[in-house]
Amino acid sequence: MCRLPAEWEPQSAVLLTWPHEGTDWAPQLEAVETVYAEICFHVATAAAEKLLIVCRNTEHRLHVRRRLRQVGVPEDAVIFAIADSNDSWARDHGPLICIQGPRLRVVDFRFNGWGRRFPAGLDDRITRTLFEQGVFGDASLLSSELVLEGGAIETDGRGTLLATRSSLLSNTRNPGLTQTELEHDLRRLLGIKRFLWLDHGKISGDDTDGHIDTLARFCNSNCICHVTCEDPEHPDYDALKRMGRQLKGFSGPNGDPYRLVSLPSPGPRFD
Repeated sequence: MCRLPAEWEPQSAVLLTWPHEGTDWAPQLEAVETVYAEICFHVATAAAEKLLIVCRNTEHRLHVRRRLRQVGVPEDAVIFAIADSNDSWARDHGPLICIQGPRLRVVDFRFNGWGRRFPAGLDDRITRTLFEQGVFGDASLLSSELVLEGGAIETDGRGTLLATRSSLLSNTRNPGLTQTELEHDLRRLLGIKRFLWLDHGKISGDDTDGHIDTLARFCNSNCICHVTCEDPEHPDYDALKRMGRQLKGFSGPNGDPYRLVSLPSPGPRFD
């Protein structure tokens, strides 16, 4: 039986798909690369973790290496991999890593650009390409035809999954798939035992059909933080209120209600 760990558990590296002129960041690429380099510096120094950086080709890898050297990222902290990409959202197109006994299992779901909103053919191949390059060590690979993004699911590391029906059961991802069939697949692929489904909470401007990672997250196995809104004029006021009421009805594996921590919505921002 495998187990999908929670995000606060120990990890060996942080995966980044580096932006380039073919991504959505192109108009502001210099500024965005500066931020990426700063992220890498803090991961490598403050967090003392490895960085697994996906570059589109060998020339791009030389460029990224220079950027990291300029900000003082130690070279031995970086593992480079080569795979072309449509964009940089590694959380959604990257692998999910499960623990299966003494070994790790790389689960490679399909990625179709958040329900075919954006080109994603290159991103969809990244996990398998990285596996073939040996960057996951002796981990095994399990490929699935299920369309699922990493940001669409949240787990407590003990077999409970928190997600929205709107993203995992959208017709643009897995048409015709029932909730029962989806739960069967997630039990088999990720070792999920309990499902907490949200029906409310979509945020304005969201291209993901309601990814859980913008709505509610486990802080630990008995605590959930979630977005709230107290402004009745806010376009998301009603949806977030309904989501909060639904979260209050959820309970943990022991039957106790979760401790809920509210976080204020930043409100809409326009450019």
